[in-house]
Amino acid sequence: MTEQRDYRDTVFLPKTDFPMKAGLPQKEPGILARWNEIDLYRKLRDARAGRDKFILHDGPPYANGDMHIGHALNHILKDMVCRTQNLLGKDAPYVPGWDCHGLPIEWKIEEQYRKKKLDKDQVDPVEFRAECRAYAQNWVNVQREQVKRLGILGDWDNPYLTMDPQAEGTIVAELLKFAESGQLYRGAKPVMWSPVEKTALAEAEVEYEDITSTQIDVAFEITECPNEPSLVGAYAVIWTTTPWTIPTNQAVAYGPEVEYVVSEIDGRRLIYALPLEKALLGRLGKESVDKGLGPLKQGALAGTVVRHPMHKLGGFFAKPRPMLPGDFVTTDSGTGLVHMAPDHGEDDFLLCKAHDIDPVFAVEGDGKYRADWAWLGGQGSVINPKFNAPDGPICEALREAGGLLAASADYKHSYPHSWRSKAKVIFRCTPQWFVPMDQAREDGTLRETAMSEIERVRFVPEKGRNRIGSMVEGRPDWVLSRQRAWGVPITLFVHRQSGQYLVDPAVNARIVAAVKQAGVDAWSAARAQDYLGADYKAEDYEQVTDILDVWFDSGCTHVFTLESGRWPELQWPADLYLEGSDQHRGWFQSSLLQSCATRGRAPYDAVLTHGFTMDAKGLKMSKSVGNTVDPLKVMET
Repeated sequence: MTEQRDYRDTVFLPKTDFPMKAGLPQKEPGILARWNEIDLYRKLRDARAGRDKFILHDGPPYANGDMHIGHALNHILKDMVCRTQNLLGKDAPYVPGWDCHGLPIEWKIEEQYRKKKLDKDQVDPVEFRAECRAYAQNWVNVQREQVKRLGILGDWDNPYLTMDPQAEGTIVAELLKFAESGQLYRGAKPVMWSPVEKTALAEAEVEYEDITSTQIDVAFEITECPNEPSLVGAYAVIWTTTPWTIPTNQAVAYGPEVEYVVSEIDGRRLIYALPLEKALLGRLGKESVDKGLGPLKQGALAGTVVRHPMHKLGGFFAKPRPMLPGDFVTTDSGTGLVHMAPDHGEDDFLLCKAHDIDPVFAVEGDGKYRADWAWLGGQGSVINPKFNAPDGPICEALREAGGLLAASADYKHSYPHSWRSKAKVIFRCTPQWFVPMDQAREDGTLRETAMSEIERVRFVPEKGRNRIGSMVEGRPDWVLSRQRAWGVPITLFVHRQSGQYLVDPAVNARIVAAVKQAGVDAWSAARAQDYLGADYKAEDYEQVTDILDVWFDSGCTHVFTLESGRWPELQWPADLYLEGSDQHRGWFQSSLLQSCATRGRAPYDAVLTHGFTMDAKGLKMSKSVGNTVDPLKVMET
């Protein structure tokens, strides 16, 4: 057997100090340490001083957990943009920031109390907010080191935080600009409400999931019918998938153009829309009507009055219920007649308001009926499936009263849930603070200004323009208020007799100065008279205790970063906002509305959106699904 020849001495390679292996997990920290040692970011700023600027404003991630793959993708893309602009000779600074207020952090602190069997509401609010602040600061520090490990160049020693007192004071100042210009009102309207978290939610805080609900058909007896007196004693049939709203019913809506019929079924004369007869019979377990009594003539239901199935309870339930014409009534599903609960639906609220029917606020913040409510008082939670079940207390009472025609727990549909607690939300009418979208201003309505800016701004990809445009075009008034503790307060004084909020620039200036110095704890009842000064008496005013929607906080970040002067290298407006495509209904939109309302234009000239990281099957990576890659583990290997 011949000995194998070793050819290594015949291969001529250049001599180098480079190691055979890259060894990136060991090498990269050394490179980052070197950049830090020579202060590479500041050297770049000095080298680019005086050049044309390119401002990418950082959308604030939330300070409540480790960096994930979405953070990594987003920050790497931002770093690529800034480095590219610097290489092109521009001054492209990068100031990172964090969103620090809001329900997710408050929820975490509440969980700690719940584990100790303590009630958060019994804790001093100042102490509670201090715990929230410490929690947020901890995760800011953790995330900052994790993102720095990605090699992202930025002003990491001086980031912006929405919980910084200067930032909180600026947010208050921006809110008071809305108030001083009349772009703020308090109104009782149905908003999406989380009974679990006991607060109103924004559309961006809600996700939709398929659920199965109880569907019921309920008979409302007609007591007056001026256009067709023979219908007295017949029953208008309504259908709903929210049985818990029947205890707050105040009217029944019909469609002026819908074709209605009267039929005898099981000894009763029932009124419903002809196109929905087959579906109704199916729910009633009938093959056909016992006796068709013919169609109703056009306008027969105008002026008709019905009574609530629970009318024998007296009081609220004994009041006559008018039948009202509603353009929103269709024959897509149900019976073509819709029961109206102005506390729990936007169409209901608007139609009833037009006929001087007010909400009754029967459902409390925890989702239970008021203790003094004549039917089911103190009971709930109203979204509990057992409470709404065919054999639950609502259906049982309706059945005993003779009002329940059919009930089955088999209706599948999409339903809104809080994306934090994952619990179902309800539409609930409560007094909230709103920014009007369609109020006339000198430069047109806020909606018109925002739509005009959407046309002007460059969107990459272009489809982003249509996405945010369709959302702004159809969105309701902006609900600013939240009923929580950890956030920037709505710093308004409301006159107890007139109900008008105080607009006084001197008072507002004192409030802003105090918050910039001491943070949100400055808004306390003990200091009310100090803010009001000698011209007003504190006992004449209600001091608002709600806090601001956290989207308003982040919508103001362009103000306290780009305009404040704290970062001299920045300037307003931003050249670019760059975030994931979910921010069309989030940060892009809240920033747009806030800036259009106070400055008449968007705070950005271009918006770039990216998608989400996908797994090998093409599914979006998600912690809840368990298909994500942890960038921290990747860097270790």
